Amino acid sequence: MKLLSFFRISAVLCIVLVGTSLLIDRWISESTADRIFIEASHIPSRSIGLVLGTSKYIARTLNPYYDYRMSAALELYQLGKVNILLLSGDNAHRSYNEPWTMKRDLLKAGIPDKDIVLDYAGFRTLDSIVRAKSVFEADHFVIITQKFHCERALFIAQSNNIDAICLAVPEPRGMAGLKIRVREILARVKAIVDLYLLDIQPRFLGPKEPITTEQLIFEGPVLENPALEKQTTDKTQPNG
Repeated sequence: MKLLSFFRISAVLCIVLVGTSLLIDRWISESTADRIFIEASHIPSRSIGLVLGTSKYIARTLNPYYDYRMSAALELYQLGKVNILLLSGDNAHRSYNEPWTMKRDLLKAGIPDKDIVLDYAGFRTLDSIVRAKSVFEADHFVIITQKFHCERALFIAQSNNIDAICLAVPEPRGMAGLKIRVREILARVKAIVDLYLLDIQPRFLGPKEPITTEQLIFEGPVLENPALEKQTTDKTQPNG
């Protein structure tokens, strides 16, 4: 009887945890939807583009997450939507350096060295977002990453009073995408715990390194998201 009660309690707790995790996942998605853009041409101009790092290769194969982010960063710069790229990632050891790898590829693509800033302490999404403001004094920028990552990054930004928008770049589909999506749900639960229960701060802050340029783009208010407007319009049109 005691064993049966234990299993029942465990089952109830499991259902509650799963349900809570899914609610958190949905809450974060809905609370950031109006600040996510799919097309680079629709993004309001902002001076700084924050590229969230990831490994360039997975098992000696080019990582599509990395490739899409680099292509989007280059496109935003070429369109004049941003004129400074802040590359934030992990620099765990000498042979693994996400920011420098990104910089090297962007230099090869033609972006001038003076328009690239490196953040070597972007160990996690929270670190990258908070350091952009506290170290580089940027609180009005475009985040460049996949949509699921956009949502969590924007949620962290909102929680730290940072005015950010995000360009959602393509992401792989299939089993690989499904695994990432499940992991993302857990990452969002952890983000809530870090932000509201533990008040976790970046692993390393260090001295301020303000981003300065004489070519700052006018940073006006966030414009209406054309993609969302189109979706709304389409839904109101009769079929056929």
